[in-house]
Amino acid sequence: MKNILIIANGDMAKHFVQWVDKSRIDDNHYYITCNNHAETILKPTSNLSFIKEDPTSYLRLSNIMRNIDFAVVFIVMEDREEGFATYRNIRLIAPRLRIVFSSKWDDLYINDDNIKVININKLMASSLYEELPNVPMIAKNIGLAKGEIMEILVPFGSSYTYRHIGSVSDRKWRILIIYRKEKQILPNSATMIKPNDRLVIAGNPTVLEEVYKTITERKKLFPEPFGKNLYLIIDLNQNREDIEIMLNEAIFLKEHFLDCRLYIRILHMKNSNILDELKKNESDTIEILDDCENSELFNIIEFDTTKSDIGLFLIDNKIFKRQMQERLYILKRPLYIFGINSLYNISKATLLMGDDIEMETLSSSVFDICETLNLKLSLCNYDPEGDFSEKKNIIEHYETLANLHSFKIKIKEKKANPIRELRVENDILHIAPFDKSIMYKPIANFFSQNFSRYFLGIEKHPKLLIPIED
Repeated sequence: MKNILIIANGDMAKHFVQWVDKSRIDDNHYYITCNNHAETILKPTSNLSFIKEDPTSYLRLSNIMRNIDFAVVFIVMEDREEGFATYRNIRLIAPRLRIVFSSKWDDLYINDDNIKVININKLMASSLYEELPNVPMIAKNIGLAKGEIMEILVPFGSSYTYRHIGSVSDRKWRILIIYRKEKQILPNSATMIKPNDRLVIAGNPTVLEEVYKTITERKKLFPEPFGKNLYLIIDLNQNREDIEIMLNEAIFLKEHFLDCRLYIRILHMKNSNILDELKKNESDTIEILDDCENSELFNIIEFDTTKSDIGLFLIDNKIFKRQMQERLYILKRPLYIFGINSLYNISKATLLMGDDIEMETLSSSVFDICETLNLKLSLCNYDPEGDFSEKKNIIEHYETLANLHSFKIKIKEKKANPIRELRVENDILHIAPFDKSIMYKPIANFFSQNFSRYFLGIEKHPKLLIPIED
């Protein structure tokens, strides 16, 4: 058991000894000389003792230290002269004993290899500084505490996502640990970095500052990592005005996403007038694909998806029927479903809270699409029973990401039927997970308690379905 001597007074001392009492290590015995009525704050225990002596007196301090072998002494005192006098007395008694000295005086300098001076002003300034946006978290109590050990959260859209560690580290810095979904990973050169990973890295502090900036810079790459290009399916049997609106929305999305192409797959090309109008939009980044037989449609869509690196399907709700739902679900790509309200007239996105794992999986893509299209995000917890406590983890997760990316979100909690609330909403993009329940028949949905699955029937809202792992 190690003996620890704490010489303390003042408000800071009170908080320190309270912290020692709350989290003390059983293998240590603490002796506290505290003239601030410490015994009225804490009670002596088997490894916590109080000494009523004046530590500024050499004689009394030597009486304390004569019969006890201390491993370290903490000096936490309000008065500079008293603190320095206590230090001098300890050095007379034990010249090489380790001392931790709490100082709020910037001009205090002690030439002693066995003392650690903790400047309270610098410590407070450092803590405040780390609360600023875009400032990395560094280890304060490990190593040199100069920024050579750092923790970084990898955002979706980072240039480091989906890259192997061997391709990013170099001799000036290393990735030591990855934390993913509350699990610790000791990586090797083949380990892949994924969105929302927390990396513990070490290296030259100046180099790490640049690494931090590079990793946390989001490039708004949606629809990646699902793919790069857009795929619009148009049935020429539809109303001409509806076709024009879908085409305009598709072009609107293409212009907002970086370096992507728009492929237009035509169904039922018998209406040559509309087709001629569509062909006027062809360019280096817009390509119209020939008609195909219905029997071959799904095979051709799968072929196009792979060949053209499709990352987002765009489709009308009238085409998104049972068989189409199943085949597009298998392809595991995001799906945009046109609504009566056009996307370019919309300024808000809505996401209903659901399963924790689903919501965490969606989060990176949700923030990316909202930032890219400049949409305000509302995270909605509509519960008919009014039980909001189960969604606290989801809210914390989204608020953490929002703070990281300086992005505002609105949290809505209301005792209400979610479908009824959605029906009265206007001018929103409804974002939801693209999972198997989407393909349930309406009669099955009617008896389901998972209200977030009813939204396909609300035709006025455009919808973005994002695939998740089952």
